[in-house]
Amino acid sequence: MTEKKIPVLAIMRPESYREKSEAIARDYGFEPVYAPMIRLEGLKDEGFEPFVRRVIDGTSDYVVFTSANGITFTLDKLTEPDKEAFITALKKTRVIAIGPNTEKELVKIGIEKPFLPGDYSSEGIVEALCSEVKGKTVGLARSAFGAKVLIEGLEQCGATVYETHVYTLSIPEGTVQKELIERTLAGEVDAFAFTSSMMVKGFMKHAEKLGAGETIKETLSGAVVGAIGTPTGNTLKKHGVNADVIPEEFTFEALIKAMKKEL
Repeated sequence: MTEKKIPVLAIMRPESYREKSEAIARDYGFEPVYAPMIRLEGLKDEGFEPFVRRVIDGTSDYVVFTSANGITFTLDKLTEPDKEAFITALKKTRVIAIGPNTEKELVKIGIEKPFLPGDYSSEGIVEALCSEVKGKTVGLARSAFGAKVLIEGLEQCGATVYETHVYTLSIPEGTVQKELIERTLAGEVDAFAFTSSMMVKGFMKHAEKLGAGETIKETLSGAVVGAIGTPTGNTLKKHGVNADVIPEEFTFEALIKAMKKEL
């Protein structure tokens, strides 16, 4: 009797997620191969202090966090007294979160019931809030790569939106990234978990560097490709790759569970 091969799963999340992601992959019967295609770096722009002041002063009616990272990188920049005042003020503000991970991060700091739009996307937030934001002030803390549709949409609904970029994303360069592309081309990777558009771009950039921009698309068509959220699925499509799996719940575990089922 031949021994059943453990499927190899490519995990490309930032370094800080490595341990947790590999543990989830193993729990679902995958052998993880890890090569980060995104690096997170803290950022502080000129909008940050005014954003914090508006929350503490109570002049922001709404505060939007589009990721758990947005919360972490915001709090990292605050001194202890300001952090306490900021969290206390958030409790009295209407706080909006995209997705369950962002919600969990808010609950962790004592924001009991943040509002989650039914559709975990910028469009979903605009749709959910449009009827109530006219004349209101919205504070938004997110990455430097956030979609413009969120600000433009809320402004069209009559809101005044102030944005601050609290972190940025870059594509790491190194041997592990190169090795993942080589293993992919050799047909050694059975499944790929893409958790953001930037990750897709990073992966494709590394493939192109090896002159395999086209070949990699064919290789991926023979594997199970998973994406968190429609925007990530759309980015894959733009690069000529179809996502086999987009789970209803926007979490890494839900993605891995759905990919296991697909296999």
